Amino acid sequence: MHTSISEILKEKTLKPSRRSLPCLAQNQIHPQSLSHVLSMPCTPDDKPQTPVGLGSDAVMDHYGEESEAVKFHYGEESEAVKDNYGEESEASAYKAGRTDESFLIQKPAIRAKLEARGTNPGQPSGLMFRDGKKRIDYILVYRKSSPLVEKRVTFERNLRAEGLMLEKVPSLTDTDILFVKIHVPWDTLCKYAEQMNIRMPFRKKMYFTDWKSKVMGRCRQIKSWLPSNPMKLDKEALPDLEETDCYTAPFSRARMHHFTINNRQTFFSNSTRSRIVHHVLQRTKYEDGKSKMGINRLLGNGTYEAAFPPHEGGYRSRHPINTHGAQNHRHLLYERWARWGMWYKYQPLDLIRRYFGEKIGLYFAWLGWYTGMLIPAALVGLFVFLYGLLTMDTSQVSKEICEANTTIMCPMCEQNCKPWKLSDSCVYAKVTHLFDNGGTVFFAIFMAIWATVFLEFWKRRRAELTYDWDLIDWEEEEENLRPQFEAKYSRLERVNHISGKPEPFQPFTDKLSRLMISVSGIFFMISLVLTAVFAVVVFRLIAMEKFASIDWEFVKKNWQFATSGTGVCINFMIIMSLNVVYEKVAYLLTNLEHPRTESEWENSFALKMFLFQFVNLNSSTFYIAFFLGRFAGRPGKYNKLFNRWRLEECHPSGCLIDLCLQMGVIMVLKQIWNNFMELGYPLLQNWWSRRKMKQTEIQLPQWDKDWNLQPMNAHGLVDEYLEMVLQFGFITIFVAAFPLAPLLALLNNVIEIRLDAYKFVTQWRRPMPARATDIGIWHGILEGIGVLSVITNAFVIAITSDYIPRFVYAFKYGPCVDKRYRQDECLRGYMNSSLSVFDMGERWNVSEEQSRYCRYRDYRASPWSPVPYDFTLQFWHVLAARLAFIIVFEHLVFGVKSFIAYLIPDMPKSLCDRMRREKYLTQEMMYEAELEHLQEEKKKNGRRYHHEWP
Repeated sequence: MHTSISEILKEKTLKPSRRSLPCLAQNQIHPQSLSHVLSMPCTPDDKPQTPVGLGSDAVMDHYGEESEAVKFHYGEESEAVKDNYGEESEASAYKAGRTDESFLIQKPAIRAKLEARGTNPGQPSGLMFRDGKKRIDYILVYRKSSPLVEKRVTFERNLRAEGLMLEKVPSLTDTDILFVKIHVPWDTLCKYAEQMNIRMPFRKKMYFTDWKSKVMGRCRQIKSWLPSNPMKLDKEALPDLEETDCYTAPFSRARMHHFTINNRQTFFSNSTRSRIVHHVLQRTKYEDGKSKMGINRLLGNGTYEAAFPPHEGGYRSRHPINTHGAQNHRHLLYERWARWGMWYKYQPLDLIRRYFGEKIGLYFAWLGWYTGMLIPAALVGLFVFLYGLLTMDTSQVSKEICEANTTIMCPMCEQNCKPWKLSDSCVYAKVTHLFDNGGTVFFAIFMAIWATVFLEFWKRRRAELTYDWDLIDWEEEEENLRPQFEAKYSRLERVNHISGKPEPFQPFTDKLSRLMISVSGIFFMISLVLTAVFAVVVFRLIAMEKFASIDWEFVKKNWQFATSGTGVCINFMIIMSLNVVYEKVAYLLTNLEHPRTESEWENSFALKMFLFQFVNLNSSTFYIAFFLGRFAGRPGKYNKLFNRWRLEECHPSGCLIDLCLQMGVIMVLKQIWNNFMELGYPLLQNWWSRRKMKQTEIQLPQWDKDWNLQPMNAHGLVDEYLEMVLQFGFITIFVAAFPLAPLLALLNNVIEIRLDAYKFVTQWRRPMPARATDIGIWHGILEGIGVLSVITNAFVIAITSDYIPRFVYAFKYGPCVDKRYRQDECLRGYMNSSLSVFDMGERWNVSEEQSRYCRYRDYRASPWSPVPYDFTLQFWHVLAARLAFIIVFEHLVFGVKSFIAYLIPDMPKSLCDRMRREKYLTQEMMYEAELEHLQEEKKKNGRRYHHEWP
């Protein structure tokens, strides 16, 4: 015999369990009355307020569309229908005055007044059918001039057969545009909610008994005495997002009495209703045959122009939100999230998730977490930079270079260059010290550990979010097949090992052949990137000679900066140009593979885009870091490309400053360009649309306003994630060469969050709310970047920077050998030790007034030694030290990373315990609810029931 749930909960009332908020979403009322409403009994016997289950002819008669459907079926469009659309005026039915009164989230007093006046506060009137009762769940847009009439009529007739209700209205801004408004009746919602395993709230309250609750309660009392965190959003600003005590379970029509159904109109949230409509649209046929289905195909062939869920009204109001409340969730998101004045506030993730869906909510949660974790990295990087700035004038190496007035350096190019003094590069040496100093190694180790901590703590944060948003039991197996996959392999079926039902499958040979073609395409595009990098290298070699012989003295004196700067700018233009090509190629290759589900399609497309753009963005950086100046040769025996252009060599201060310049310019220019394309371009397009609408002087309904907004990117959040992941690579892979990279990333991301928020709320049509449990393939890519960053930073410190040569000199060849190490004293004479001697008389005619010998950067024997220009012993000591450093650095950092990852569990223990107990309580609750239902049926019908699960 089961223990009563009431006996389990005889303890004192503790903190209610924080679950995913569909209770609030279905009621959309002020939380002060939430407990009263939740305690009301459900009314499953109520009649549906909207007609469902009508036949195709009845539905068409109901909307006056019978003549249009019949004529369209025979390829003729009725003139009477056209006249009917021309006579209808939507302006009188959707006036702004009513919209301003239709608040979705209102102060209680204002809401009471509106209810007294008969206005429905749950939905603005501009989001309803003509009868003012049926809400609009989805919008389809097509042109009357489109020749694909038969497909559209067949598709809409099948939509009605699926239980959807349609209503057509003309556009007020374009006479050729017609809108198809879609409403999902109650019975259809229940049917598809059960098929899609959508989790909905129970009608009973459950409390989680935790031994930490009392302690946490006392901590909250102490915390209430402290000053409030200015970054937190005030709960009064978001009154609709307080914690609830609702549990959820997959919806079932057979057990509908288990769920909290206080209002059928608002039981399913707007995002859930839109997701159900999208599910139906994706699987409805428009022609006979298994391959002729889905709204995506109709959008592709021009039958429909667009398909989107409507926004919940305007995002601005004539009245202040603090006194009059928010008129809808979109207005609330704009005021508390998308405004630039909220840049220092936390994000309202629950509201974002409710309005845009879990997938977009997880993106903003990850972006906020990443931005917050950048704060310590930016501070440490700034301290390293300031350390280099403060020690710039006292650096022994910089002082030796600035004081070397008698040291003659060999010409840097073949034809137009002359010998020069080492002291001419004084500024160059000081700037190099800003980024190549004693703090470089520490910062590289810190960033490698930081990347691990960031990813491990994000796993914990994600676990908390998936619990709060009720995504724990939502698995990929529940994801439906892509319509394109079903259409392609409809004739080949096999039993799904999980569901036990037959479904289309892709043969292994077909999958392998398509994958090989895709991989070949990826390698071809990567080879194209390397070709572009080679072209930039050739340009640098040619520009080096030209800038060195130019008449402009400033450029002639700083020809290395000019060569590097122009090379970086040209490389940036090539990068942005090739990105356009890569996106189209990645899209074609991904469709060629025919992925099984939408998540597989997104993961495959995201991986290709990352590979293309990562190689495109970082290939030139890898060249500068590891190849520039390594194969230049020596004076008198320089290596030349095609026996014509002398290979570029590093400055006497090292190649690190070239790497810093490459990273800084690419990072800043790319962020500016991305921000303009994300916000500036849609702003210009929407401004032009609004300018045309102002000429009409008509108050437009919401669907017309949404149609004039820009659609979300065709690839969803891939572009958003890709931008941030590439930035993550920039701040970790070569962070040893550019300590200011985390600071620049932090400043950019603070702007990026509000820019993306403003874009989603005001400039884009509302995207289809989708579900997701994590950030997909991007997490694996981030972990791969973290591993690569350890290797590249080890090579940057060992090979690109002068840290190892200075270290070897100080302990082996400097004045402090066998003495206590002091950096300034032990590096005395380092610059002279790192320069070799060349006899210019061997190659050029040297006058008696000129010095016969010049110096160059290398460890080679002098021309008067027994083996001229051979590598010295110091060269081999430095090489051995570099290899040893790489091995020690990698093993040390990888060991620390693995240890930290082991110490940090992916899910907090308290959350695991909470989930197990709530699962137990939920089962008990459902059992008792079923017993109560059976007892009520017994009293009502006088029948006997066994206390068993039905």
